[in-house]
Amino acid sequence: MGLYDKFARLVGERKQFQDSGLNPFGTCIDEIYSATQGRIGDKKIVLAGTNNYLGMTFNEQAIADSKAALDAQGTGTTGSRMANGSYGSHLALEQELSEYFDRPTAIVFSTGYTANLGVISTLAGPDAVVLIDEDSHASIYDACALGGAQIIRFRHNDAKDLERRMVRLGERAKDVIIIVEGIYSMLGDVAPLVEIVDIKRRLGGYLLVDEAHSFGVMGATGRGLAEELGVEKDVDIILGTFSKSLASIGGFAVGGEDMEVLRYSSRPYIFTASPSPASIASVRSSLKSIKENPGLRDKLWSNANRLYKGLAALGYELGPRISPVVPVMIGSKEDGLRLWRDLIANGVYVNLVLPPAAPAGITLLRCSVNAAHSDEEIDTIIQAFADLKK
Repeated sequence: MGLYDKFARLVGERKQFQDSGLNPFGTCIDEIYSATQGRIGDKKIVLAGTNNYLGMTFNEQAIADSKAALDAQGTGTTGSRMANGSYGSHLALEQELSEYFDRPTAIVFSTGYTANLGVISTLAGPDAVVLIDEDSHASIYDACALGGAQIIRFRHNDAKDLERRMVRLGERAKDVIIIVEGIYSMLGDVAPLVEIVDIKRRLGGYLLVDEAHSFGVMGATGRGLAEELGVEKDVDIILGTFSKSLASIGGFAVGGEDMEVLRYSSRPYIFTASPSPASIASVRSSLKSIKENPGLRDKLWSNANRLYKGLAALGYELGPRISPVVPVMIGSKEDGLRLWRDLIANGVYVNLVLPPAAPAGITLLRCSVNAAHSDEEIDTIIQAFADLKK
């Protein structure tokens, strides 16, 4: 048996997509003109399939700060946080995150994926029981598997199912780790965090919330779903990423003083090179913008409302709630691929999401808006979908 023979089915499916036209996986965006405009091939497109929720990728101050860090500190740290990879800027960012979330401890990781891997795999060892939403991100599943914990999945956003499963655990329930997300990346819906917190108060356990898609997007100051619902004090650890609203690369965790021990016990933290100084500088700059400019969130939600209502008026089946992530449900993989290519031909890029990446075996055209989209660009997206129905 060859080394790669077990991937034969995957190779065949990928070849099928490649042979039939533009490949939806790893699509090359040939040029980026702004947070909302780019080019694929010879087609200028509106970018409606990114996670750049606040439209910060071309923020002038963030770019200037990043360039200054590049000039002053070089291209990379060449080491992990445990060794030579902790610069003053890494510590400054951790202090700023700690103050922003009003938590004693903040730890910066190299990516959002690594943040989940580093925190969850270390806490959820072989003796632990972890209850996770069945639609959790791959990084959460991978982290649980790496730690060796017993994984119990509960039905997506079903607090009653979570409670039933915790009750079955008896006394063990008081030590379980519950992990949910703020906004779920595929359907744009949010965790029933108030109900989950109520279960935790009654039955025990520890609660971790991954705010990757809700950080900068929800809450009075942009701290995420837990802030919006007023339950931050009941969340033991908040996890997040720098690669969405903060428009850079990296990840973080904030929690209590005891969380400091992860710096000496988390292998993904200890054995990964730290984020580059330029990345850290742009994150610090964008974090300051989020704090000082709540109007970014207002514009984001205005755009989300405009797109959701426009697509709903066209008769498309959408996700369960208005969100910066607006999924359009499509009947089959073949229809999804055809419509995705037609949208690009009409000047709009969205994400094509196929099972198993999409939940419940459905195919999605995943649209996402950001604060930098103009009303005219949102209307261009809606018109492109309208043209698909002709």
